[in-house]
Amino acid sequence: MKRAVSAMVLMGLGLHAAMAGAGEKVAMPDPTASWNHLWYHVLIDLAIIGIIFLTAGLYWVWKYRATRPNQIGEGPKLSKIGAISFAVVPAFLFMADDFYLAAKGWTVWNEYRNVPRNAMEVKVTGSMWSWAFEYDNGVSTTFMPDSKEGEGLVVPVGKPVVLRMTSTDVVHSFFLPDYRVKEDLMPGRVTYLWFQPNKEGETIATCAEYCGNRHSFMWTKVKVVPQAEYDTWVAKQKQGAGA
Repeated sequence: MKRAVSAMVLMGLGLHAAMAGAGEKVAMPDPTASWNHLWYHVLIDLAIIGIIFLTAGLYWVWKYRATRPNQIGEGPKLSKIGAISFAVVPAFLFMADDFYLAAKGWTVWNEYRNVPRNAMEVKVTGSMWSWAFEYDNGVSTTFMPDSKEGEGLVVPVGKPVVLRMTSTDVVHSFFLPDYRVKEDLMPGRVTYLWFQPNKEGETIATCAEYCGNRHSFMWTKVKVVPQAEYDTWVAKQKQGAGA
């Protein structure tokens, strides 16, 4: 029995050390990658811990089962040290893993809240039920989900983008599912979030806070384009606004 407990301790500590080392080697270029990496850790931890305890439980059920009629299956009698070990050792492993993941979580949080100095700034205004975007170069865009007209949010690839956000009416929440980031918009207050668009393509942003009977219609396009294409788009927007 003591050997089984020792094996579980060594296995758990080895797992934790291996994953900690792996976390130091993996590059985290932006908050989205950091979030994905942390979520991967959580899933792996849950899977391995679950497999260990499930395997141990099934083994003990089989080992101490009743083998003849009228027999009552029962496990071995544990000493006080053995009983305490079976309670303390798993608790220690769980707490060590929880503290490790919590520390990683704070690291990811700090990445989300520290905006890069070279970030492009866009002002976002939420209203029932649409989004409006105002760029620092004077360009403004909107997107109407009903008619699917408008540009939405257009940004150049490879450049961090910070959104300074407010609401004209009720509480909204700007959610970028592909970038794993979300922040509330409130009347009379400016909040912010930032993301790193490293891949060209089109995704969506949606309101994640119930804001009325057309809440489900409050979404917009997010387009990530090459820098040259973005510059051309800005010039066309300014030309159209001037006309």
